[in-house]
Amino acid sequence: MTDKKQTKPLHPRNFHIQKYDFEALIKTMPELEPYVVVNKYDTLSIDFSNAQAVLTLNKALLSHFYDIKNWEIPEDYLCPPIPGRADYIHYLADLLAYTNNGVVPKGNKITGLDVGIGANCIYPIIGNKVYGWNFVGSDIDQTAMDAAQNIINDNDSIREYVSCRLQNNSSNILSGIIEENDKFDFVVCNPPFHKSKEDAKVGQLRKVSNLTKQNVTKATLNFGGQANELWCKGGEVAFIKQMVKESTLFKNNCFWYTSLVSKKENLREIHKAIKQTKPVMLKTIEMKQGQKISRFVAWTYLSQKEQKQWKENNWSKKSK
Repeated sequence: MTDKKQTKPLHPRNFHIQKYDFEALIKTMPELEPYVVVNKYDTLSIDFSNAQAVLTLNKALLSHFYDIKNWEIPEDYLCPPIPGRADYIHYLADLLAYTNNGVVPKGNKITGLDVGIGANCIYPIIGNKVYGWNFVGSDIDQTAMDAAQNIINDNDSIREYVSCRLQNNSSNILSGIIEENDKFDFVVCNPPFHKSKEDAKVGQLRKVSNLTKQNVTKATLNFGGQANELWCKGGEVAFIKQMVKESTLFKNNCFWYTSLVSKKENLREIHKAIKQTKPVMLKTIEMKQGQKISRFVAWTYLSQKEQKQWKENNWSKKSK
């Protein structure tokens, strides 16, 4: 019997669960057409190792599916793979539904905090356009914040629902961002997962080699990325542990704290750090994108009584 790897589907509500419809995307954004070619499988595709092709595909996807007509990011900043980012939002919606009798709470009565909004503003865009949620985005990079704010300002459909807060202390993650009276229904975070610039380069070479099916020894970042986006001292474990530590200062300001964990082997140490803070619930949600498996951890400090009160006070309110 042949042992064939099974392609794992995206979340069932993900707009990108089917293969890219390049003909439809080109109609939405004709600028994509020069990058679309017939591949060896006799289907339309792009060269995913080409940064400009990936950027233009993202613009087409955001315009076609999310009504974002103006999306520009500075050169060399992270250009995110949209289907995977969308999966995080959809599984997060399921997490909210888990504590809401199976119903995903929608509308601008729900507010999320995106730690590390980056220049691309991708999580607020998807979360608002699909579920109507409000967002606050934070970052330590002024250039990224300015770019995200420009995206917000240049798209009427999200301008009212997304705001930005600059983190002035690079040692902090939540402190200095969460204010005394804030009530966030969730925190999303895609932490820098490499420990150094060298690690990031090795990871990029591996990615481009996989995309091109060649042994690549030199490559640019086809998805871009600044230092604070891709690496930090101690990598994602150190970052998430600091986030966990700070989350204890704001136990009643947020329902669910969550963060992506890129490497499965890091889960044990991250779980240990979270458990030490005595959360009421700790969950790990697995996501599958093609052959890739990713996951995020989620924890809450709210007791069952506090969760019920939170939902009555916040989720039951009528949208503005």
